[in-house]
Formats: sequence, C-alpha cells, structure tokens
Amino acid sequence: MNLLNNIDNPEQLRKLSSEQLPQLCSEIREYMIDNLSHNPGHFGSSMGAVEIIVALHYVFNTPRDRVVWDVGHQAYAHKLLTGRRDLFPNQRTEGGISGFPIPSESEYDTFVCGHAGNSISAALGMAIADMNTPGEENRKTIAVVGDSSISNGLAFEGLNNASNNPNNLLIILNDNDMSIDSPVGAMHRYLSDMTTSASYNRLRLKAYNLFKKWGLVNDKKKGLLLRFNNAVKSLVSAQQNIFEGLNIRYFGPFDGNDVNKLVKVLNEIKDMKGPRILHLRTTKGKGYKAAEENPQAWHAPGNFDPETGERKTTVADVPLWQEVFGKTLCQLAEKNSNIMGITAAMLSGTSMNEMMSRFPERTFDVGISEGHAVTFAGGLAAAGKKPFVAIYSSFLQRGFDNIIHDVSIQGLPVVFCIDRAGLVGEDGVTHHGLFDLAYLKMIPGMSISSPMDIASLRGLLKTAEGMKTPMAIRYPRGRADGAVNNNLFPELPVGKGRIVYQSDNSKIAILTIGPVGNDAVKAAEDLIKSGVSVDVYDMIWLKPMDEELLNEISNKYEAIVTIEDGTIEGGFGSAVMEWLSEHNHNIIVKRLGVPDKWITHAKVEQLHARCGFDIMGITDAVRQLYREIPAINNFDITSK
Repeated sequence: MNLLNNIDNPEQLRKLSSEQLPQLCSEIREYMIDNLSHNPGHFGSSMGAVEIIVALHYVFNTPRDRVVWDVGHQAYAHKLLTGRRDLFPNQRTEGGISGFPIPSESEYDTFVCGHAGNSISAALGMAIADMNTPGEENRKTIAVVGDSSISNGLAFEGLNNASNNPNNLLIILNDNDMSIDSPVGAMHRYLSDMTTSASYNRLRLKAYNLFKKWGLVNDKKKGLLLRFNNAVKSLVSAQQNIFEGLNIRYFGPFDGNDVNKLVKVLNEIKDMKGPRILHLRTTKGKGYKAAEENPQAWHAPGNFDPETGERKTTVADVPLWQEVFGKTLCQLAEKNSNIMGITAAMLSGTSMNEMMSRFPERTFDVGISEGHAVTFAGGLAAAGKKPFVAIYSSFLQRGFDNIIHDVSIQGLPVVFCIDRAGLVGEDGVTHHGLFDLAYLKMIPGMSISSPMDIASLRGLLKTAEGMKTPMAIRYPRGRADGAVNNNLFPELPVGKGRIVYQSDNSKIAILTIGPVGNDAVKAAEDLIKSGVSVDVYDMIWLKPMDEELLNEISNKYEAIVTIEDGTIEGGFGSAVMEWLSEHNHNIIVKRLGVPDKWITHAKVEQLHARCGFDIMGITDAVRQLYREIPAINNFDITSK
C-alpha cells in the first residue's frame, strides 16, 4: 500500500507518474478485498471500475471538473482516492460513510446516485449550467454509466437531449456485460456487437482539427460534417452507430482495465467540444478470480474468505420473504396458465428466477425499466393475462405514473409484489422502501396488503390470483416469520384483519400492518410480564381497511398505537386516524413508524430502534400512554 496510503486526494494522485498507476490499481483492489471480505458491500462492479476511476481523477481536475456516477455500485475506488480511505472500513455501518456517492459526504460526490439511469441527465444539466456561467465555460463534466443503466428510459431521454442542446458532456460507458443478473435487451446485444477502430478515431480527430485550423469547418458546420462522416462510416463498415446517429461522437470500445491506455485516450478527447461517449469494456470482479468467474454471485457476496474466495453463507430453516414469494407463485402458475411473471433486472433478488426456471415463456426480465414493466403488465392484463410484477419498493417509485395511468384507471388486475419494503439497512437512504403505502393509498381502486408471516403471504398471493382489480402486496428484505407449509393456500378475505395477541383488561390496542406485527406481539408479551396489558391486531390490509374491526376497536379501547415499517406521513397510521375522524371516534392515537426525515444506513434492527418501533420502542410507547391518559393511568407501572 505504498502508493495508496499516501494519497488523500486526487491532487496527490496526479503527482504520480503514469508508470505507477498500474501498481496503484493493484493496491486499491487489495485494499477493497481486505475490507469487503468482512464488511460486505458491492464487490464486483467496484473491482471492475478501478482503472476508470484512477484515470478520471488523474486526467481531470476534480473536484472542479465533475464526475457524475450512475448507481454508485462501481465507485468504491473513487471514495478511497477522495479522502475517505481511512473511513472505508466502516462504510455502510451506522455512523460510517455511505456505500454510494452522496454530496453531503464529499465535494467530490456531485449527485445522489442510488437508482440507475440518472447520471446523463444530471451531468447534462451541470454541463449546460457551466456553459451559461461566465468563467465556468471550460469546466468539464463526465457522466459514468453502466451498460445496464444506459438501457433505462431516463438514460435514453438524457442521450436524446444531449444531442439536441449545445454542451461538452463526456459520457463514459462502463460496459462490463453484467448487471446484478445477466443484462437483457436489444441495447445490450448492440453494445456486445459494437466495434470501432481506434486508429479510425485517431485519424478522424486529426482530420477534424486540421480542417478546423484551415477554416474549412467550425462549430456551426460540425454537425453537418459529423452526419456526413457517420453516413460514410456506416456504408464502409456496414454497421450503424446509434450514438453517432444522435450526433454524439463515439470512441471505442477500449479496454477499460488498461489504465495507461485510458489516460492516453482521455487526454486526447477531454478538450473536444460537443457531446462524446467513450465506450469501455471492463471485467466485473477484475483482479479476483472467484468474482471474475461468477460475477452474478459476486455483485454483493456478503462475507467471504479473501484467501480462498469461499463465501460465508449461513443456512437457515426459515426462508427469505422473496423465496416464499417465488415458490408460491410457481405453485399458482402450475395450475393457472394465465399467470405471468415480470421483474426489472432483479430476477434473483426477487426470486422471479424460480418462475424463469419453471416457466420461461411466461417470465420476463425487462431490465432496468420499471415504468415499462408496469405498462407492459397492463398490456398483458388488458389481453386477459394475470401479471405478477416483482420490483423493489424504492425502484417501483419510478413507475408511479404508469401505475396510475396504465393500470389503475382501467382497473386492470395487475399484482404488484413489492420487495424490500420498509427500512432495508446498509444500502441506506436511496434504497429504503418507505413510501409505497403512502403513494399507493391515494390511488382509487388499488387494494394494498402486507403479510405478517409466511402463511399470510401465501394466502395473499392466492387472493391476488382471483382479484379483478389492481392489488399490491408489500414485504421486507430478510428472513420471513412463521412456519413453512408448502401444501396450504389459505386465501385471505379482502379487507379483513385479525387479533393476534389478547390479554385481560387491556385499555390499549396495537394495530400493525406487515411483519412489524411480530415485534408488536413480542412487546406485548414483555409488557404482560410487568402487569401491563395490551392487545395486538394484524390489520393485513391498508386498503380496503377492516372498518368493522376498526369500529370494534375504537369502542373497546382508550388508545391506539399504530406501527408500520414505512413513512408515518400519509401511511397506515394516517389512514387509521382519517377513518376514526371521519366516523367521529374520539380516541387517542400514537403512530410509530419512520419519521418525516431521511434515514441513513445501518443494520435494520438499528434503524428500527432509531425510528422507535423496535420491541423496546413499542413497549416504551405503550407505557407512556398508560402514564398520560387519565382514564387508564391508575395502572401502577412506575417500577416496572
């Protein structure tokens, strides 16, 4: 680590000779392997992008020159070179640095990048802003986008506008032939086949500069010359270049893991005017054999032995929530040929790979295109099929208009299986699934549910099969609760809740939705040991809500505690309060959930505690109510 340990910022990096850069890249990989083996993160992408990051900071004057990352899975070396090397061992832990670039953390982090596809649009905005700011016209802006991210609709919109507005944006296409799962779509196939001669690019650049020197071409005539050049090139090579068809200069593909080649190419093109795209081929997991051989498993491998590459996985009797979903959906699909499965670049993450394995002709991975996934499902449903759309909660946000316009207005029977709902832990603020209950609740005709345990998830999926209108089922990341019974399909009635813990003489009812109900039951069991009574209801449905049960609860108890793993603004607790108000029930309600602020990264249990709805937070809320409410404060709990 002789080089890395002496670099605290890119200015120090730029003092190295170009001959030292390969050694620095090796030291960065060694440092990442050592740290990520016991403090897991996004391994494969960051290993593959080391040379790109070193070359960018070596050639460009960061932070004045801006590098805008797409997603951020690839940016660990960026963090190591921008003053966060000593903080990296605690990244993604409570109080540690984020696993993604985020502007509040460093001046070198130019834009939030947790969702794919936004880098080109954001960087274009910065580049055009500089062109319109006196003294900033020569400032450089670089967008770094992956081969899967560039197929996102927002990335296409950014490309279209980059070609349509004067700017000097440089787009780095990091093509590692891999997203989390294998990449899909025509754009991926196109990039895989694309070839352009490096010598041709050099000759074209020299010719352009010579013509400009002679006064034969200027910036106004450049577009005409570029279009003529592209036409000749397509004729000669029998290959159409989509980027040059958009009047975006294309260079590549080059070896993105050859740092000295990258430095040379970047120096050649960095001062060019107009939008450009540099296509770089990299190897996901570069420098670590196990990751190179199995990039899908090594996207985020968890703990592993750095010497042997053995991943330290644990075998649990209880399946993950998504595993319950995947197996149950297959069981339904065996008997119902109309069932279709859709996901957006998350086959393994959602366990939709179970459907893909069993029913490939009825399963679709549409890539990082959540809006398309929703509208595609609407089309399937309009033609008589029964689509189940499995997407992470934070990513489904990007399909909000599609849910309204292309599914709900028509009342189409699409089932949204919302994975990673609630606080997800170490991935932090950009990946928490906190808003689905609130934004779906306002949509007319949308049914919304959340299972407390394995049996209720399977039951809700069975219920969803028969629904004639849109329905959402949300569940979190991690291990499911309850016993596994692969033979039962206990269909659950729409809009009906249940009592799951009852004690004598209770004056407070806890109302929950989803798996947080399990912690509520544990809290109730702890409270009863100290003489404090509370009853727990699993409402199951946010919409339609069990009005009969709510009426019974409001007449029986003096106070209600609502708990949800989501934002309390506009969510489940708000829905309960709205119903009580509309029906003239005067009862105290205490809402527990995620407060109205951005929640940073930590372990899920730490975040639940921070937000006040872990077991201790629930018991504290109940005790406080017993102290504050005159009608029930005769309970002696001061010493308990």
